[in-house]
Amino acid sequence: MVNTLESLTEPLIRIRLELLYTELLDCHAEYTQLSSEADQYFKTLRDALPDLQHTVFLYEDAQISLQSILERSIYIQGFKDALQLFCELQNSSI
Repeated sequence: MVNTLESLTEPLIRIRLELLYTELLDCHAEYTQLSSEADQYFKTLRDALPDLQHTVFLYEDAQISLQSILERSIYIQGFKDALQLFCELQNSSI
């Protein structure tokens, strides 16, 4: 069921997360500021380490991949938790 649930929800997760990031950038000043600072710090590190450009790129790519896996896992777990809560509420009201 887990693989089926993940494959069925993959497009929903991608769309929802994109909307969430857009909303955060538009409506959450602290998130926007921290995101901008993180981007600037990373650019500074990348520029300061010209001999390590490729390694920095690989690090960034690995971090993005890890974040993507984590986001999906968190989303799926939240979905499972909501289903479990729904079932428990249904059972308790019978």
